[in-house]
Amino acid sequence: MDLKEKLLSSFMAFEERVDVNAELHDIRTNAIKNFENKGFPTKKEEAWKYTSLNAVLKNDFSVFPKEENALNYADVKKYFLHHVDTYKLVFIDGIFSSFLSSTTHEGIDVCLMSSALAKPKYKEVIDTYFNKIANTEESLTSLNTAFAVEGAFINIPKGKIADKPIEIMCLSTGNEAALMLQPRNLVIVGENAQVQIIERHQSLNSNPVLTNSVTEIFAHEYANVDYYKVQNDVQTANLIDNTYIAQKGNSNASVHTFSFGGNVTRNNLNFYHQGEHVESTLKGITIIGDKQHVDHYTLVQHAEPNCESHQNYKGIFDGNSTGVFNGKIYVEKEAQKTDAFQQNNNILISEKATINAKPQLEIFADDVKCSHGCTIGQLDEDALFYLRSRGIPQKEAKALLMYAFSNEVIESIRIPELKQRITKLIADKLGVSMGFDL
Repeated sequence: MDLKEKLLSSFMAFEERVDVNAELHDIRTNAIKNFENKGFPTKKEEAWKYTSLNAVLKNDFSVFPKEENALNYADVKKYFLHHVDTYKLVFIDGIFSSFLSSTTHEGIDVCLMSSALAKPKYKEVIDTYFNKIANTEESLTSLNTAFAVEGAFINIPKGKIADKPIEIMCLSTGNEAALMLQPRNLVIVGENAQVQIIERHQSLNSNPVLTNSVTEIFAHEYANVDYYKVQNDVQTANLIDNTYIAQKGNSNASVHTFSFGGNVTRNNLNFYHQGEHVESTLKGITIIGDKQHVDHYTLVQHAEPNCESHQNYKGIFDGNSTGVFNGKIYVEKEAQKTDAFQQNNNILISEKATINAKPQLEIFADDVKCSHGCTIGQLDEDALFYLRSRGIPQKEAKALLMYAFSNEVIESIRIPELKQRITKLIADKLGVSMGFDL
């Protein structure tokens, strides 16, 4: 039995295990039907032209963990921002860990998706927001919707500011020979509210993992959302991340994606403008080697006038690694005075590394300022010679140039402790000590 057949056969048993209302039942049923019709995406689809899941899907993934697993904080402390106080939502093999987590209902809700889906007091919120901007035609988003039961539920009411960052941590113990996880996150940021969120998926051993994650984020008027994704997993871990963001007027949402590890990583990031004077920021750094594969697929849909979007993705590729950047800016006829910028710069360290870049602009308005750029090259030999002539060894000189290449994205990180963590991760990936403090 292949994975698709296993998932379809498991669906009825799954629905019997969860307590859902009639509307959620209909949503799940329609979602599993869409997945049944479309199956897993293949390279025949234009959006997946450069990314194949065939090798990943050959693993015999368990759809549900056989037992609940516990972890000690000492075993996973290094994955958290332990130098700063945060709210924590920790999931072990897809199951919430109250021992490792720190939730709250004092002024804001930082709690579980399963509670929000099941408790009557959240029904109005779920009816208003759940599955409202996720692409119901996309097969992997549909698959997640069909099995959605656990993940993060974050609700920041009007005028509230989350007093500390929120960490979403999905851990895989490896107690299953191979495991598929499907976390579902819902983030609602009310009018003039603010939140900072850090999301990470981490395997604790080398058993294969496939994570199919979906996150819906709603930013209301004047809201500020600062979201960070840290992807530094082992080379047997696979991640498909679908994030959908709806922004109302005068809101500001930024997403930083740091892709340093894993086997196959696919990031689908979709922004939808639903009001004027919206600002969207999409930034990322990819540093991979060996046979790792990272695919960034972005969409910013400008549907209202006087809005801005800024994309800046940096990639460093070594070994036999493959990078993909497929960025699309869509400007509708009504979206006059749009200011949209997209930049993708890549460095190939190895002759065997590959980058496939496809920047796209679709513009139907006539009074806009839109631009895109893409570069692929090697390190500047003159700059390298200059550094070496000043007594800097070749390895450190290359690392400094690559760090400088990434610095434009690093500098925009607004959480100082995370900025330090990302700098250290980059140094580790480059195999050097930076020798300076931030």
